[in-house]
Amino acid sequence: MSTTVLITGASAGLGAAFARGFAAKGCDLVLVARDKARLESVADGLRREFGTACEVLPADLLDPAQCATVEARLADPGRPVDMLVNNAGFGLPAPYPYNPVEDEERMLDLLVKVPLRLTHALLPGLRERRRGAVLNLASVAGLLPTGTYGAAKAWVIAFSESLRVDMEPYGVRVLAVVPGFTRTEFQERAGMDVSALRDAVWLEPETVVDKALRDLARRRPVSITGRHYRAYALAARHLPRGFVAGRMPRKRNAPADRP
Repeated sequence: MSTTVLITGASAGLGAAFARGFAAKGCDLVLVARDKARLESVADGLRREFGTACEVLPADLLDPAQCATVEARLADPGRPVDMLVNNAGFGLPAPYPYNPVEDEERMLDLLVKVPLRLTHALLPGLRERRRGAVLNLASVAGLLPTGTYGAAKAWVIAFSESLRVDMEPYGVRVLAVVPGFTRTEFQERAGMDVSALRDAVWLEPETVVDKALRDLARRRPVSITGRHYRAYALAARHLPRGFVAGRMPRKRNAPADRP
C-alpha cells in the first residue's frame, strides 16, 4: 500500500524539497500552493524522475473556501492521506509595530490557524487507521522572543509536542521541524537583509528534509538540523533568554518612510 503525503507550500523551497524527499521514498503526493503553474512544474519533474503519482491542488490557504477544499481532501476516506506537511508560510518586512495589523493577522492565520484546521481535518482518519504522521514546519525563531513570526513558530513547536502526546496511543507520529537559515526564497520575500550572515550558518533545503525524515523514522519530537542550531537550541533552554535572543538576526528598525 502506497503512502500519500499532502504538502502545503509545495511549489518552492522546503515544500518542494519535502516533495522530492518523499517522492524518493516512493510516496504518492498531493501538492498544495497558490501558484498552479509552479506546482505543475514541480509535479512534472517528480513524475519524470521518480514515477511518482502527483496530485496538484492549487489553493490560497488564506481564503476560507479554498482552505476548506484542502480540508475536505485531507478528510476524504475514499482517498486517504497518510501524512501532512504543514509548510506554507511567510514573514513580514518590518518589526511588529511597523507592519499593518492586517498583514500581521494574515501571517498569524497562515502560520497558526491554517495548520490547526488542516491537522484537525486529517486526524480522524489517522486515528481510525492507527498510522500516519504530521510534520509541522517551525523555526529556530520560535525558540526565543524574535517577533511575531517567532511567536507563531513557538506555538507550532508547542502544538506539535502536545499533539504528539495525544496521538501516540494511536500510532500517529508528530514532528516539529525547526530549521535555521535555509537557502530558499523566504528571506527575500520577507525583506530580510541577511548579507552579513556567514556561509556557515546557512542550510540547504535537502539537508533539512533529510534530517527531518530520519528523525520522523526515529519517532523524535523535534528535528533541528546543524550542530550550530542544535547548540543554539541548547543555549535557549539554559541561558538567559534576552542574551540568546540578542544573538539572532532580526529586523530591528522602522522602515525609512515611517517615524
